[in-house]
Amino acid sequence: MRVALLLVVALCTAACGDDAPAAVAGDYTLSLTNHENGCAFQSWQEGDTTTGVPFTITQSGSSATGTIGGAAGVYVEVLLGSKAFIGSVSGDALHLVLHGTRAFNEGACTYTVTGTADATLAQDVLQGSIVYTTATNGSPDCAALASCHATQVFNGTRPPQ
Repeated sequence: MRVALLLVVALCTAACGDDAPAAVAGDYTLSLTNHENGCAFQSWQEGDTTTGVPFTITQSGSSATGTIGGAAGVYVEVLLGSKAFIGSVSGDALHLVLHGTRAFNEGACTYTVTGTADATLAQDVLQGSIVYTTATNGSPDCAALASCHATQVFNGTRPPQ
């Protein structure tokens, strides 16, 4: 009896921990809307919307990569140095991060931009947000950027699976 109980506990620990990853892979078409611009990024207007943004997610188990295509992908690649967000899937939740490699300067402040996308999938509809933050060199000139956030919300669809 004790062995059976230990076996049940071991099986539940292995299977009951994280949710099995949903099948999120696919070619999505997104609409993005700019929200607050706490980082004072140039050309960012709250309420501006971009539609028809191609977003391709590839998946291997709980690992996923989301790549922005089209003109938006070119813009993101120029701004951040890449257009691929890398992360994980747990249940129907997707968490992807793009650590920018392009450095910017404001006075003695040098910083890069990181985008963090969190989304959920309901059938073939993906909804979530991208929060952009900065990583600075710690210069006093970075005070305004040290803890800033700029947010975009998005939703999109893929062809039915």
